[in-house]
Amino acid sequence: MSDTILVTGASGHLGGLIVRHLLDSQHVDPSRIIAASRNTDKLADLAMRGVGVRKADFDDAAGLEKAFAGVGTVLIVSTDALDGAGTRLRQHKTAVSAAQKAGVKRIAYTSLPNAETSKVSFAPDHLGTEQAIKATGLPHLIFRNNWYQENLFMSLPQALKTGQWYTSAGDGRTAFIARDDIAAAIAAALANPPATSTTYTLSGPEAVDNKTIAGLVSQITGKPLQVIDLNDEQLAGGMKAAGLPESIIPTLVSFDTAARVGDLSTMSDDAGRLSGHKLRTVREFLEASKGALAG
Repeated sequence: MSDTILVTGASGHLGGLIVRHLLDSQHVDPSRIIAASRNTDKLADLAMRGVGVRKADFDDAAGLEKAFAGVGTVLIVSTDALDGAGTRLRQHKTAVSAAQKAGVKRIAYTSLPNAETSKVSFAPDHLGTEQAIKATGLPHLIFRNNWYQENLFMSLPQALKTGQWYTSAGDGRTAFIARDDIAAAIAAALANPPATSTTYTLSGPEAVDNKTIAGLVSQITGKPLQVIDLNDEQLAGGMKAAGLPESIIPTLVSFDTAARVGDLSTMSDDAGRLSGHKLRTVREFLEASKGALAG
C-alpha cells in the first residue's frame, strides 16, 4: 500500500496548516506528501520544501482521478461552495468517486459534529459525503471539526464597535477549537492512521456560551459588550436590514440555531489525544486576538 498522503485545498487555511503539521510536527518525509489545489501557483512554498504538487479541481472528475493516482490516503478538505444549489455535495461526491477509481487505499474527510441532525444549513452536505465515502467500502477517517475559534471574527469586531452582540444562540454552548489545533490533530491521524475506519470529533477543551465570551471580550479589550438575545426571525431581519445578501442569511442564522439547540457543544478529547498538545482555550484565543478585535 502506498504511504503517500494527498491533501486537497492545500492552498487554503486548513489544508495548508495540515501539510505543514505533517512536515513539522509529524516529521513526515516530504516525498510522501502531495499538496493539491485548483491553483498550484499558491503551493510554491510547499514545493520548495520537497512536497509534491498536483492540480485538483473538484469540478473536473477526470483531473481528480489523475491527481489521486498512486496515492495511499486522500484527505478531502470540504469545499466552500455554499450556493444552496447542491454544488458542494456534488463536488465532494465527485472527489470520492475519483479517489475510488484511482485506486486510493484510504479516504479521509473534514466534516462537522452531529452531521446526522445538525441545524447548520449545510450539514446535509457533510452527511451525504460521509455516506458516499462509507459506500465505497474503503478504509476511512472522518474528522468532525467543531467551530473554529477564528469564526468569532465573523461577529465580534463589529459587535465591539457598537457594544451590542445580536444573537439567537441563547444559552447554547459551543466547543470552539483553534484551526491550528484541528490541523495538528488531523496531521497526526494521517501520519499514524488507526488500523480500522474511525470517526473523530475534534472540539476545544471547553464549551462556552456567548455571554461568557462577551464577558471575556470586555475583560480583555476594556470595551463593553452586551449580548442582545433575539429569535431566529429577528436575527434574520436585522441581517437583512444591515444589507447582508439575502442568499447567505439563512446559513448565518443556522449557526446560531445550531448553537442554541446544542449541536456545537459536543466535546471530545480526540484533538488533544491525537496531537499530544494542550489545546488553546477561548480566553487564550481572545487574548492573542486583542488588537484585531479592538480595531
